[in-house]
Amino acid sequence: MDIELYYQEKGTGEPFIFLHGNGENSSYFNNQISYFQNKYRVIALDTRGHGKSPRGNAPFTIEQFSCDLYDFMNAHQIPSAIILGFSDGANIAMKFAMKHPDMVKALILNGGNLNPKGVKRTTQLPIEIGYKIARHFAAKSPDAGKNAEMLGLMVNDPNSEPHELSRITMPTLVICGTNDMIKESHTKEIAGNLPDAALTILKGTHFIANKCPAEFNRAVDDFLNQR
Repeated sequence: MDIELYYQEKGTGEPFIFLHGNGENSSYFNNQISYFQNKYRVIALDTRGHGKSPRGNAPFTIEQFSCDLYDFMNAHQIPSAIILGFSDGANIAMKFAMKHPDMVKALILNGGNLNPKGVKRTTQLPIEIGYKIARHFAAKSPDAGKNAEMLGLMVNDPNSEPHELSRITMPTLVICGTNDMIKESHTKEIAGNLPDAALTILKGTHFIANKCPAEFNRAVDDFLNQR
């Protein structure tokens, strides 16, 4: 690995890893960290090029981020963990769980998608326009270049097929908001193609973990207690 990921760690016990979304950092999960640290060894990462983690020279893709997670877990001698991913973090978690199912004890996928078509068009179209503009100015502006990379994650990634989800055999909670930016039909397709999945839809937007932490934490806690 060409970089070291920044992370927050609280509590002891079974490892519980949090993966944030595009353009965010580990602080997105502050309400989850404080809630779950009493029961688990909570580890919240900053993804490559996000928060306090350096960009490095490797590709800026969901696939690479899943490789970074593998390297992180090996470096910190974590043979397996519960993994909760939000948005792009859920996409990283899905990719990781497909490749390393033995390293995932349980999975929580919040607002993930298999491909860009899973995002509502009203959300995706401005992202695509912004990406084209940022790419146009990328050669002249480092900020535009960075913005193009971030937006590119939502335009060019992820690229997973429904049948690939059959590799994710561990207990999985698929959770989203009633007014999520991911199409509800797409979220149901993900849950329907997972061998051992529960689907929970909470009142709220894409950002339910942050905006409705009590309801979100309770749903995750209940799921983990039942596995």
